[in-house]
Amino acid sequence: MLTIRFTIPALTPAALAACVLAQGPNATPSQDTQDTDDFNLTTAMQGVSEDNIFHDDRFFNWGSGIVKADDGKYHLIYSQMPKEHGFYSWLTDGIVSRAVADRPAGPYKHAEVVLRGRGNGHWDAYTAHCPKVYRFEGRYYIYYMSTHTGDIRLTPEQLEEARHAAWNKSAIRGMMRLNQRIGVAVADRIEGPWQRFAKPLIQPEPPIANIVNNVSVTRRPGGGYLMIVRGDQPDQPEGQIVRMQAVLLADHPLGPWRMQPKPVVKDYNSEDPEVWYDRQRRRYYALYHAFGYMGMITSTDGLNWQRAKHYKVSDKSYTTTGGQVVAVHRYERPTIYRENGRPLVMTAGIRTLDGDTFSMFIPLGQ
Repeated sequence: MLTIRFTIPALTPAALAACVLAQGPNATPSQDTQDTDDFNLTTAMQGVSEDNIFHDDRFFNWGSGIVKADDGKYHLIYSQMPKEHGFYSWLTDGIVSRAVADRPAGPYKHAEVVLRGRGNGHWDAYTAHCPKVYRFEGRYYIYYMSTHTGDIRLTPEQLEEARHAAWNKSAIRGMMRLNQRIGVAVADRIEGPWQRFAKPLIQPEPPIANIVNNVSVTRRPGGGYLMIVRGDQPDQPEGQIVRMQAVLLADHPLGPWRMQPKPVVKDYNSEDPEVWYDRQRRRYYALYHAFGYMGMITSTDGLNWQRAKHYKVSDKSYTTTGGQVVAVHRYERPTIYRENGRPLVMTAGIRTLDGDTFSMFIPLGQ
């Protein structure tokens, strides 16, 4: 029988003291930072047409990000999971694909598979998931999550278990969950070839524990880069999960990335951060989904975060161009595509009430 121990790294007293509440459900903006905090994403969101929905009959299309290339086209880097293996095969069989459109809000057409698990012996053996794409310093970067099983080679039966069982009911899926790490692939052209690395880029360390997933990166106004990731909160009883978010800083997109002691979000279950710096307002914004709605937080320095003035962005529904409000089961993986500093499109992964999924692109007005 395979035995997996779920351990949480110990924190030093100094690290524990640093893990103060950065963003709970009742946090509100402080008076001295309200002057420029006037971005209202909710009122900017426009109606969704069929051109703004990207569906696949064989795959669950999921979270995505947009980058404009030298060809003048808009390239979508997005998650897919084979429908034959079920929605939860994101941990075992996810792939990262590329699609192309003439406009940032679509319609998009699939072009190629970009990344997939590299097989036994690699840190990213089994999946490629949760991608975020950027163009920094003339090169393209895809940050992504993957996992492995170490020296254990899964039998077909074990792999099927990992695809479908809950992580806390399956030793195999539990192990694969704990081995989630963030890596990066780099290319000079959006069509590739993509260089991948022998080791992951980010490992879990205080203030987060166990795993690292859900990556988002932005340039800092004074130079360098800021990253937000999601991990587990370390002070929870065994078997109980509270997701939390932390910030890292680096001088280069490849790092080294330095984990900061103060969490972005703590004591509040949320995930899928999306961070960007708003030069007009001289502040950072970040989105997350909180399992019932999407919220937006803000920071003037990238290290100390609070609820934005217009905090609640959306419930689990979207509006069509015809004015119909469509309720959905999941509304996750937000990203904001900006051009010349202006937010043009919000992307999201949508799971419908009947269990299908699609990538959605919401045009943003002024």
